[in-house]
Amino acid sequence: MLSWRSGKARIWGTKGPRFEPHSSHPSEVPAAVDPWANRGSLKDAGIAQIRAVSRGVLSLAYQSLGVVYGDLSTSPLYVYKTTFSGKLSLHEDDEEIYGVLSFIFWTFTLIALLKYVFIVMSADDNGEGGTFALYSLLCRHAKLSMLPNQQEMDEKLSAYGVKKTAETWQSIAFKSFFEKHTKFRKGLLIFVLLGTCMTIGDGVFTPAISVLSAVSGVRIKATGLHENYVVAISCVLLIGLFSIQHHGTHRVAFLFAPIVTAWLLSIAGIGVYNIIQWNPQIFHALSPVYMVKLLKRTHHEGWLSLGGVVLSITGVETMFADLGHFSTLSVKIAFTFLVYPCLILAYLEAVFWPVFIVATFAAVVGSQAAISATFSIISQCCALNCFPHVKIVHTSRKIYGQVYIPEVNWMLLSLCLAVTIGLRDTNMIGHAYGLAVTTVMFVTTCLMTMVIIIVWKQRVVTAAAFLLLFGSVELVYLSAVFFKVPKGGWISLLLSLTFMSIMFVWNYGKLKKHEFDLENKVSMNRILSLGPSLGMVRVPGIGLVYTNLATGIPAIFGHFVTNLPAFHQVLVFVCVKSVQVPYVRAEERMLMGRVGPREYHMFRCIVRYGYKDVPHENYNFENQLVSALVEFLETEGRNDECGDTESENLDENAVEHMYTLPDQEEKIVRSLKEIEESVSGCLETNTSLKDETVQILKAREIGITYVLGHSYAKAKKSSTIFTKLAIDVVYSFLSRNCRGTDVTLNVPHTSLLEVGMIYYV
Repeated sequence: MLSWRSGKARIWGTKGPRFEPHSSHPSEVPAAVDPWANRGSLKDAGIAQIRAVSRGVLSLAYQSLGVVYGDLSTSPLYVYKTTFSGKLSLHEDDEEIYGVLSFIFWTFTLIALLKYVFIVMSADDNGEGGTFALYSLLCRHAKLSMLPNQQEMDEKLSAYGVKKTAETWQSIAFKSFFEKHTKFRKGLLIFVLLGTCMTIGDGVFTPAISVLSAVSGVRIKATGLHENYVVAISCVLLIGLFSIQHHGTHRVAFLFAPIVTAWLLSIAGIGVYNIIQWNPQIFHALSPVYMVKLLKRTHHEGWLSLGGVVLSITGVETMFADLGHFSTLSVKIAFTFLVYPCLILAYLEAVFWPVFIVATFAAVVGSQAAISATFSIISQCCALNCFPHVKIVHTSRKIYGQVYIPEVNWMLLSLCLAVTIGLRDTNMIGHAYGLAVTTVMFVTTCLMTMVIIIVWKQRVVTAAAFLLLFGSVELVYLSAVFFKVPKGGWISLLLSLTFMSIMFVWNYGKLKKHEFDLENKVSMNRILSLGPSLGMVRVPGIGLVYTNLATGIPAIFGHFVTNLPAFHQVLVFVCVKSVQVPYVRAEERMLMGRVGPREYHMFRCIVRYGYKDVPHENYNFENQLVSALVEFLETEGRNDECGDTESENLDENAVEHMYTLPDQEEKIVRSLKEIEESVSGCLETNTSLKDETVQILKAREIGITYVLGHSYAKAKKSSTIFTKLAIDVVYSFLSRNCRGTDVTLNVPHTSLLEVGMIYYV
């Protein structure tokens, strides 16, 4: 029952001269932008621009060493030690060492280099990586999402990135299968949450094992040093590491990058020296034959040792998840030309503690990759209603994906300290660490297989080859680490199940709330029966009614007018929603429309954010909304003058026509006087439209009131025990202790009006 007006929007704030691209002759092009006027200067400008871009990429590649590759670079500190623990320590001769080295080399080459750098990173979601980014990419190409409020207009976003390529029968079959079976879509979401939670567990185990392994090296020289001192020093270093996270990825990267670079060059140099001086034949170990020999000679113990070998690639998943902090090209350059060759040289010789001071600092830095990856993943989960709302701080104006989350930072610190103090054994931590990393890698492989078919439109044979090559390798390692569950792997399972329960319950509660809102929408016929005054006293000012619904009148409005028969002169229903893209451009953020007849002065504003955007931050939302509303009225008036009018369609099933806002910079704040001047000339011929515009501007001067629903979820008496426990206990606790909607949306408390409602699940 909504009437929406469509039309082209006028562009505000256009910078510099413009010319039409269809000009037929160079003389028709303004001199300021004539490409024929000075071809030499344009060529020089192009070269300068290329150089600037190259410097930017190299700078990001250098910074990525301090964040992305710290985890991967410090793996030599504990790989050999964990691999040769247990009964395999009785087989430390050349044959066994060569066999382990062969496993490390081929695993590192196949998984880290071939799979992640050359294949998986090509499936980034507008520069974002991680399991949730792959899931978001899949949801845009097929109806796999459980996220409500998705509309066809969202597909027109520039970041949506769905190319109209020819579908294959394989992609059509996959899409139709998931679209028809809701249970499989839920299963896919749970599978993605499993990989996400294992990545969060990685953020707990990486700092613990890296720092504890490096500090333990001092006991080689100081044999009388008690274990308690090692644990105490490790805890101090961990506290220091998490305490500097608020400075942001950019500053931390520049601080840590020299340390990681020095570490990589040190272990590579020592590896080269040892190879030349002591064992030039070590390169024979690169032959896969030694892997077979190792398994034949050691049997069951050799297979279990693969749980230690897999620690050599523990940082590859965080490398992918940290893409949003840098860029795909910069991460690839740093890995291919520095990290990969240095680590291969280091693994060719069993270098445990080459330089203690550098190793200790490198271990501390190595934790940064997992911490930054956890921040990125949690921010994605919050936006997609899979995690309670937390404070997300953008720490860089240039790289928008660099975020810091205080609550998550201190949560990770607490868990790291608990693991370090509670276990005190790098082998047990390594078993939990290996299980988490291997599970995440296998989840990524499965999601990438779906991406190859659904997004890249490749044949099933290609996807099957990818799954068989990498999935089989990861399943072998996964089977080995599962036998280590009683020896520390249970910690990884416990943490993951805890986080999965929180995410699933939160998502379940949000979905049920949305279903309640849909079922209890206020009928437009009831609104029309009240007349233009809506049966209330229309007080001066603008009222913003926040709702989860992109269509219809929310139940909160009916509940409010039932108890208080007075409302604002201008009413705007504001729907703030997340879409399955990382970012939404400022000019595409708002969709405006009219609700009901013109004399009601009721509108709808849909505000869209990506899962990496921060709602209502860095710009004046009130002025932007009023500007958008005036622009909508102006466009509506121009359409009426041109005869492009639409009859009032009050059918609730009618298609809604929406249009995007003009190009606006987020930090532009337009005063009311500027708005009046911009529309005064266009409104002289339309008196009714001018009166409505003036009325809105005067209402803005009086003030804006924010009306938010304060919902309480309750399980029905007929609900199962599981539902009652999930909703009445877990979801209720999370709702009370997470950031409220008013804080998330940066609503001023002096203008806030909350309406309490209870919905039953």
